[in-house]
Amino acid sequence: MSNFAELNYNGQSFKLPVVEGSEGEKAIDISKLRGTSGLITIDKGFKNTGSTESAITFLDGEKGILRHRGYSIEELAEKSSFIEVAYLVIYGELPSEEELRKFKSDITHHTLVHEDVKSILDGFPSKAHPMGVLSSLVSSLTAFYPKSLDPNRSVEQINGTIIRIIAKLPTLAAWSFKNRVRQPLVYPNNNFDYCSNFLRMMFSLPTEDYNVNPVVAKALDKLLILHADHEQNCSASTVRIVGSSHASLYASVSAGIAALWGPLHGGANQAVIEMLEAIKADGGNVSKYIDKAKDKSDPFRLMGFGHRVYKNFDPRARIIKKAADEVLESLGIEDPVLEIAKELEGIALKDQYFVDRGLYPNVDFYSGIIYRALGIPTDMFTVMFALGRLPGWVAQWKEMRENGDPIGRPRQVYTGHNERPYIPISER
Repeated sequence: MSNFAELNYNGQSFKLPVVEGSEGEKAIDISKLRGTSGLITIDKGFKNTGSTESAITFLDGEKGILRHRGYSIEELAEKSSFIEVAYLVIYGELPSEEELRKFKSDITHHTLVHEDVKSILDGFPSKAHPMGVLSSLVSSLTAFYPKSLDPNRSVEQINGTIIRIIAKLPTLAAWSFKNRVRQPLVYPNNNFDYCSNFLRMMFSLPTEDYNVNPVVAKALDKLLILHADHEQNCSASTVRIVGSSHASLYASVSAGIAALWGPLHGGANQAVIEMLEAIKADGGNVSKYIDKAKDKSDPFRLMGFGHRVYKNFDPRARIIKKAADEVLESLGIEDPVLEIAKELEGIALKDQYFVDRGLYPNVDFYSGIIYRALGIPTDMFTVMFALGRLPGWVAQWKEMRENGDPIGRPRQVYTGHNERPYIPISER
């Protein structure tokens, strides 16, 4: 088999190397195409462009495979914890018992943020979207840790920055919620684990004890695992391209949060709840909306069904469905919106129309149900997504820096005016 692809243009032939990944993925290397032929490629949205070589996550949408560092998402979700998966994704291997103990301890003892952060938070109106607040607060960490701006930091200093952002993001996320509902802030407590501490900061008041529901904490931990990384998606690519300029990890993650904020990326689970609420407002007739989804002339689309990458099933959905059922049973919630979700799920899983087209409930469908059941408002859903995706962003930033990737600089094909003379304003 040839290790080159041949491009013929204008009577000339150009050989382009073919590289192969560890799972047999093949790619044409066009990095020197412009220098040898004067040509560039156009790939709007970069849907067919590999921007990097990465050892973090393998994804096969046709087969429904998702692996982090070689470990299947099914095994990680069943046997691991979010903090252990974060270590794996960032550092490349599962930690030893001592490494995991130290990692947890370091995170636990860096959850507090500088008191001046409260002054920044106070500057936001209560109507400010929590994602905008979170992105701003993360970016502000560069002011409190100015050494993070040094592009030539030691490995120890970089690891310190990694620990801080993993430790502090739940605090900042919970505080962005408290700002939204105008409740007093709750400080982190080192006696709680990662997810329990976050739930406590979200839902308790400073003067009260908070008893964590273990089913809820377990479900949240699993949800965070399922969102830990997802290859070169919009926000991960944003983190890498911002970091390629040698911007700090805080600035790069802040940019990733902003990218995730967009409804085409991180807002899918919010769209699920909005759809369910619209069905309820229209009388709750699920069959009517099933028929609308099947009607090609109807603009209605089922949110939370199918996936752009996974063509047959989303492996994460099978895992989180069980957690969603456990949360609903444990909390015993009677919510007509969640009842509509369960009815919609039951029909879609059996209806041949949806089965044939791979329109299964995806991870966004079930995560939206869980967040709704926990009493998390819809504009906080994307913040929850950011908490889970943080290890992936950190790993992508770290890998990009360690590989010495060049600064990102896409090309373009110019389609504007040719050169023309300036016309004085009196003659226009």
